[in-house]
Amino acid sequence: MKNTLLALTAVSALALASCASDEPVNVNHGDSIAFRPAFATRATETTNANLQDIYVTSLLGDQNYFNDAKYSRQGTEFLSIGDYYWPADDTELQFYAYAPSAEELGGDIVINSSTKQLQNFYVADQIADQVDFITANATGKKSLYESTGMPLTFDHRLAQIEIQAKSENPHYNFEVIGVKIGRPQYLGTYDFATNEWTLDEWHDTNVWVNSCDTTTLTATPQSIMGPSGNAMMLPQTLTPWMVKGDPDNAARGAYLAVLVRITEKDTGTVIFPLPSDTTKDSTGQVRKYAWSAVPLSGTWEQGMKYIYVLDFTNGGGNTDPDDPHKPGDNILAPIHLNVVVNPWKDSNIPIDETGVE
Repeated sequence: MKNTLLALTAVSALALASCASDEPVNVNHGDSIAFRPAFATRATETTNANLQDIYVTSLLGDQNYFNDAKYSRQGTEFLSIGDYYWPADDTELQFYAYAPSAEELGGDIVINSSTKQLQNFYVADQIADQVDFITANATGKKSLYESTGMPLTFDHRLAQIEIQAKSENPHYNFEVIGVKIGRPQYLGTYDFATNEWTLDEWHDTNVWVNSCDTTTLTATPQSIMGPSGNAMMLPQTLTPWMVKGDPDNAARGAYLAVLVRITEKDTGTVIFPLPSDTTKDSTGQVRKYAWSAVPLSGTWEQGMKYIYVLDFTNGGGNTDPDDPHKPGDNILAPIHLNVVVNPWKDSNIPIDETGVE
């Protein structure tokens, strides 16, 4: 029986199609600069249909022409509060656009002739508070785009993570009530000019926990992300948790975990949490669920969606690196029977042949 529960996985669905089915945004025709955003990739949180505000900085040569101008959807148009006009001499402008706002992103936007960055960005502690960061760069001038509107094609700059789970195990039931993404890096700087991330030099990591409704696993993979939805993470190459050499994860390697209860189908006997685990929850009761974890490796690329399917059919993973009982233990390790048949032995019991009187 396999000890790992991670079967398959990363589905890069975001980059498979453009938003060709979404209606293009019409713009006001005239001297003022207006935009018609579109998307190069598809994501859950931000699309042509639900995008409401974008923020644009324009450069004229080495000078800022305008800074962080907010353009908002008004009907089918994106208009600014107060018009910004094209240079009358047809000089070319550079545009750097993004959404959502710097306040929502949790970082500092610095765009000028020498620096074009989102600085001090951090992934929100709660998945429900994470945002879909999108950007677009373009150059244009009055003679080309005054009447048609300046096109901006946005790309998603984070990696979207979804965790699903399944089981076809004939002997055990698996009830899941939560999910954990453990120890990816969460601090970085994005460069608008190169469209690249630079991660924090200290390689700080974090753990994200989400709850979901009680989900009994079946043969069909089910999302266990809960009402908060999918996670938005920094693009990065993951260093996996070393279960054997570093069970309590002192090196802070990456892992996925689910909050699960495992019971025997016929008897209902609780197999996990472990019978020896008497850890009490916040109500003072011995906990009914515990974390089952698996190392996480690979590379997350920006603009990509990764769907991880945790398959419990042939195993239960390992106890969580933060588990108070014993981190890194195998869950549902197969029971092997070593059978020995002792040879027949002579009894050598004498029999009285005279019979019984």
